[in-house]
Amino acid sequence: MDHFTYRNGALCAEDVAIADIAKVVGTPFYCYSQATIERHYRVFKEALSGLDATVCFSVKSNGNLAVLRTLANLGAGADVVSGGELARALAAGMLPERIVFSGVGKTEVEIEQALVANIRSINAESEPELAAIDAVAKRLGKRAQVMLRINPDVDAHTHAKITTGLNENKFGIEWTSAHQVILRARALAHVQIVGLAVHIGSQMTDLAPFREAFIRVRDLVAMLRADGIAITHLDLGGGLGVPYDGSETPPPADYGRIVKETVGDLGCRLAFEPGRVIVGNAGILVTKVTYMKDGATRRFVIVDAAMNDLLRPALYDARHAIVPVSATNEAPEVVDVVGPVCETGDTFATQLSLAPVKAGDYLAIRTAGAYGSVMASTYNSRDLIPEVLVRGHEFAIVRRRMGLQAFLDYEQFPAWLGGTTEQRS
Repeated sequence: MDHFTYRNGALCAEDVAIADIAKVVGTPFYCYSQATIERHYRVFKEALSGLDATVCFSVKSNGNLAVLRTLANLGAGADVVSGGELARALAAGMLPERIVFSGVGKTEVEIEQALVANIRSINAESEPELAAIDAVAKRLGKRAQVMLRINPDVDAHTHAKITTGLNENKFGIEWTSAHQVILRARALAHVQIVGLAVHIGSQMTDLAPFREAFIRVRDLVAMLRADGIAITHLDLGGGLGVPYDGSETPPPADYGRIVKETVGDLGCRLAFEPGRVIVGNAGILVTKVTYMKDGATRRFVIVDAAMNDLLRPALYDARHAIVPVSATNEAPEVVDVVGPVCETGDTFATQLSLAPVKAGDYLAIRTAGAYGSVMASTYNSRDLIPEVLVRGHEFAIVRRRMGLQAFLDYEQFPAWLGGTTEQRS
């Protein structure tokens, strides 16, 4: 469920007409519904009722400060994968004790950021990283709380580029080796391994891989405890999918049931890293039709949004529902919806059945709240587009349009090309 609905033929975000926002903000822009974000968080949290569970929102899915503040106000923590994301989470008001730091390539600077902030846990993914954490913690006079991320070699049955739990993937420590790694880690005086972390992929619409992975985690916990190693924390990751194409996806309640059946009796503090399932359906990308073009075999709807604004279709072959902002009863026609970037991959939909549109009409690309704006670029020297948050009858620009001049100001000529400050290599 989301709060983007038609009222008298006009697509609205909660109680605000999308066309009215477009007239003020200009296109393209991202629009988020606060009510949808709040509802999805509560539904996910309720699915974990009865467990000692912290929801650590995946900042990589949507890092907008207003979105993060909305979730922080509900009690959410954060799953971060960079020092920049950690700074965002803290700036948004997320409590350090509700933040976990994942990722395979944390630098010493990032490790220090995490330790100084006293976050809940660093999720370590290799023995060299454990050694780096120990060295930084020693220098700071701290003992780092660490969860060891294991790779359970479970196929998530999702897109190859977002599968993370197979032994051929770069993430985590192979689960059959984890026992010995933890035993060796006992020699690290400034690292305390308090738990295990696992994350097997994203946009998962089958719950069976979750069950398989969680059972392997449970077995490993039993083995470690038998050796006197106290495992008190588990991070079970995220990955629950959303219905991009309108197909059925498992509800959080069913996911929560699997968690309770597999690890619910271990007495561990649990962390979860949902992202897409919280914000995916809470956002749309609004774009305007620039031209209609009849090719030799296709009819093209050329819009002012592009792959630099929403990369998922080009990167993952993702299909998003695309709807007119003004509804019509006219018979649909088959079109390709494409952007202006000089790449064939700049295509949002092929052979899409869409109500007739014309230049100047607005379209909404649905389910764009996750992995949309965060993956945007300035390819073709295009602006970074605005983001808007709606609450009830009001809306606010929560990230302004970042125009070309802002990016030109980051660059300079070397002295030999007329610059004022010489650059030395």
